[in-house]
Amino acid sequence: MRRDVFQAIADPTRRAIIALIALQAMTPNALAENFNTTRQAVSKHLRILTECELVKQEQQGREIYYSLEIEKMKEIDSWLAQYRKIWETRFNQLDQVLLTLKK
Repeated sequence: MRRDVFQAIADPTRRAIIALIALQAMTPNALAENFNTTRQAVSKHLRILTECELVKQEQQGREIYYSLEIEKMKEIDSWLAQYRKIWETRFNQLDQVLLTLKK
């Protein structure tokens, strides 16, 4: 079954992993140190993030480093942009109502 990016970011642990590797590439062991869970559980989350193309792997010697795939994050941002416009319009309308009430 092919997962999509929204399934990947639905999990709070995966969102935390994304936040960590957004700062710097990390190994599974380094990531696991940030969670109260097993390395195997972190590896499972990394596999899902990799399947969804949100993270990429890079072999450096014996270690595998995971880093953020920024282009895929832009896909999420594009989807959210449509809702951001709706929210901004509603906030602007609310501002107008509040100004009218204030007068």
